[in-house]
Amino acid sequence: MAGTGVALRLNALLQQAGLEPLNSAAAARFEAYLSLYVRWNARVNLSAIRDEEEIISRHIIESIVVACALPQGVSSLLDFGSGGGLPGIPIAICRPEIAVTLAESQGKKAAFLHEVARALPLNVKVFTGRAETIADFFDCVILRAVDKMPKAVSVAARLVGPKGWLALMTTTNELAALKMAAGRDFVWKLQTQLQHAAKRIVAFGARQS
Repeated sequence: MAGTGVALRLNALLQQAGLEPLNSAAAARFEAYLSLYVRWNARVNLSAIRDEEEIISRHIIESIVVACALPQGVSSLLDFGSGGGLPGIPIAICRPEIAVTLAESQGKKAAFLHEVARALPLNVKVFTGRAETIADFFDCVILRAVDKMPKAVSVAARLVGPKGWLALMTTTNELAALKMAAGRDFVWKLQTQLQHAAKRIVAFGARQS
């Protein structure tokens, strides 16, 4: 797929989702990210999805929807268990005012994230290690497809700063259990549909203390 094809495909899907098209700078960064993702995915297994069209329609578009749905006032964000940089890299591309930290404990995936950070001029840093060892707090901590999700949510909740947000990319069927894992300090105020057929959503809980 040519670079212009990537931009056209992304913008067509964004239009279907009722979102604004990408500007030329963001489109170029997504093209570069996708090229790196496809190349590394062949040998590192960033995702079970190999088809470029499906990576765009399922992974990247979903992450752009999340970037657009983030509450106002978020200036720092932790992508907890970032894997191949989703949704952290698209958030950094779409919301350059947000300082994004990509936390990934698996060495090969972390190496990919470092490569993306070097290749693309983005406001990101990579933390190679387990996210629970991070000493900082963040305006928003987001999780997507993390192993042992309920346990990860309980850990991630502790990294949310005062009046910050915990964002869960999940399904409507799993949301109640994950809210319980987050604890009683969060009030769940916002929810955005990601994929209607798969009941995929992102839910935002605001820390109250």
